[in-house]
Amino acid sequence: MNTLVTPRSNLSHLFSAPVIVAALGYFVDIYDLLLFGIVRLPSLASLGLSEAEISLTGASILNWQMTGLLIGGILWGILGDKKGRLSVLFGSIITYSLANIACGFVQDPTTYKLLRFVAGVGLAGELGAGITLVSEILPKHLRAIGTSLVAGIGLLGAIVGYFTVEFFAWRNAYFIGGGLGISLLLLRIGVFESGIFEGVKSQKHIAKGNFFALFTNKDRFFRYLKCIGIGLPTWFVIGILATFSNEFGKALGITEPIKPGLSIMWCYVGLSVGDFLSGFLSHWLESRKKAVFIMMSFTLICSGIYLYTGIKTASSLYTVATLLGFGIGYWAMFVTIGAEQFGTNLRATAATTVPNMVRGMVVVMTTLFASFKGSFSVIDSGALVGLICFVLGFYSILTIPETHGRDLDFLEE
Repeated sequence: MNTLVTPRSNLSHLFSAPVIVAALGYFVDIYDLLLFGIVRLPSLASLGLSEAEISLTGASILNWQMTGLLIGGILWGILGDKKGRLSVLFGSIITYSLANIACGFVQDPTTYKLLRFVAGVGLAGELGAGITLVSEILPKHLRAIGTSLVAGIGLLGAIVGYFTVEFFAWRNAYFIGGGLGISLLLLRIGVFESGIFEGVKSQKHIAKGNFFALFTNKDRFFRYLKCIGIGLPTWFVIGILATFSNEFGKALGITEPIKPGLSIMWCYVGLSVGDFLSGFLSHWLESRKKAVFIMMSFTLICSGIYLYTGIKTASSLYTVATLLGFGIGYWAMFVTIGAEQFGTNLRATAATTVPNMVRGMVVVMTTLFASFKGSFSVIDSGALVGLICFVLGFYSILTIPETHGRDLDFLEE
């Protein structure tokens, strides 16, 4: 096994400008991505919607945002391989920052949907571009630790988002998010492009950023599907168990009102810690697959506890939400696997679209959840959605190629 620090490690790489900007960019990305989930109830109530309308409209707006992520993931991914990782990193920040500022002025649900769609398009680019850039500039023995630092620091944005809403009105929370993004652009000075990308940029004969190339080769196509499958349990936890925790709380007979925003916040507390751990676990085990399998198994156990052990208090539910978040802390390794599976000419396309395909699958998850509730209880409906996600997740991580220690200077033919 490798030790965590060796004379050759040169840990200063972990504090280089690209790593810092990628981490802070993801921090703002997560703040803005989850802000609607946190302000969903108060913002829609202030627009004059009833409780029933809030449930339906809230799910619709979330679906619009996730659809934007899906479309934006493809657009930014292609640009990342054609124009460079930095162009996407900062272009996406500008887009979602302006959209979030505009959300602070919204007066009706229709405009709200459109703006969250635009924000979703912008939010789609930052993580994939950041992870791709960091993966390509760091030595391979530091890659897992570096990407886990980016994700772990970035996910703290959810915690800041929750407390921002606690201390400020929901409109001001959107203004703050947009302002943070604009401020981040000032850090562009000193950030350099990936040398691996620069090496193929001028080679006109190499096809770069061809999204459809992910589907024209059987091996490549199944690698891509498995990358998506690995991430499904993460957004089952966030998009179903945490986002609709108020409904699960009522179904469990918890008398205290459950705040979905607080559930999301505690989930991300655990997620941030888990992301820090996952990189070191992968480094220690010398395996991405083993680290993800262990943490996914922990998430499955915690999901069963959440749904079927008869939680009776709000504090217990929030505690389990934190443990669930810790379990899905393999998110950093999931995104890293997506970057490492593909050659330089398709790496940004894959790394950017994979997490956004997973986020986009929340539309399917919420639709299934709503459909199942017509025939099953809220608890069983959530469990059925989870069963599908975990079956696909475990199959994918068990059958995908290992990428620990892989040299990333290669091309997809």
